[in-house]
Amino acid sequence: MKLSSIDIAKSNAAKEAVKYVRDYEIIGIGTGSTVEKFIEIISKLDEFRNKLYVASSFDTILKLTNLGFKVLSSMNIDEIDVYVDGADEVDPELNMIKGGGAALTTEKILTFYSKTRIFIVDSRKLVKKLGERCPVPLDVLPGAVEMVTKYLRDRGYEVKPRESARGRCGPILSDVGGVILDLHTGPIEKVQSLDYLLNSIPGIIEHGLFIGLADTVIVGYTDRTEVLSK
Repeated sequence: MKLSSIDIAKSNAAKEAVKYVRDYEIIGIGTGSTVEKFIEIISKLDEFRNKLYVASSFDTILKLTNLGFKVLSSMNIDEIDVYVDGADEVDPELNMIKGGGAALTTEKILTFYSKTRIFIVDSRKLVKKLGERCPVPLDVLPGAVEMVTKYLRDRGYEVKPRESARGRCGPILSDVGGVILDLHTGPIEKVQSLDYLLNSIPGIIEHGLFIGLADTVIVGYTDRTEVLSK
């Protein structure tokens, strides 16, 4: 089967990321289609069989365990050597929007507590300003959904529950039991200010703005990769 140009770009980014993680023993793994490429690649490399893994979602746990990898519970560790994940948008300062796969809370926890953070994206994910193409996901306590929604709408924001596209009725739930809301902002002029606002609202478990959390972003193109670092 012929790969699309997007799949080729994702695979190129994932292949490059392998070079950055082979010396680490405890590897955090995120969620999403580009991460799936990374998992597929390391599953064919013997040197990754004896390493330990921590996953950001049930979906990634299943993918890793089905391939025979040793997956640790995050309850049993206090630090991760390196974390590998994708992103929905990346700006020139390497700030990101994440959470398209509804795993943003665990992803941010694993990102924050990892010594090294590597993100792999295809070139479509690069933007001048966050919010150009993607909403900011919010992971919200079920009992606070209406209050959080009204609070943000009263301040001029468009907020919508994320509905399942696979036939299930009702909003999408996160791996930690929150309701996923999508905050449609358009291009965000002051990322830090929005980060501060969302952090200050009771009921929001976590949000999808990842500010200053990327050490390296590997960008895949059809014919090359580009490595962006702080």
